[in-house]
Amino acid sequence: MTETLPDAVAALIGQPQYQEQTEFPIESGYIYTTCASTQNGNPLFWDAQTAQALTGGPIAPPTMLSVWFRPHYWSPGAEGERTPLRTHFELKRLLELPEAVITDNEVVFGAPVRPGDTLHTRQVIRSISVPKTTKLGRGRFWVIDVEYTNQHGEFVGTDTYTAFGYVRGGEQ
Repeated sequence: MTETLPDAVAALIGQPQYQEQTEFPIESGYIYTTCASTQNGNPLFWDAQTAQALTGGPIAPPTMLSVWFRPHYWSPGAEGERTPLRTHFELKRLLELPEAVITDNEVVFGAPVRPGDTLHTRQVIRSISVPKTTKLGRGRFWVIDVEYTNQHGEFVGTDTYTAFGYVRGGEQ
């Protein structure tokens, strides 16, 4: 593995990629199902009066931010493999690093996500390290921001992922 990034990969740093819109408006059925499956009884997500008093109306749990961009396995007209965090998988392919783990995740929240909202996202590679050797193998760390806005252009959040892509056992 060379110390230098391939030019095509270096050119991706800082460039928005995979700009997408939710496949359907945010809907309360998903919110209730998520809250039920996680046994989240917070009245903010179940009681309309509480939601109105605290946030001006119903909202989705902030922790659901990435849920809205996890593609269904099948969708009419969709072709090929459908994965979330496509930039991550693209880096694995471009850098010939077959294994990867997410080593850190930080989320910053903005305006609340509400039923009926349509969200937009884009992924931005912030950095890619020089090759490193860890107990997992030899590879590179990378940081990707997933930025989210609503249909009004309001910032609703950023998911920042740090990943380590590697080849098991060391050298490539």
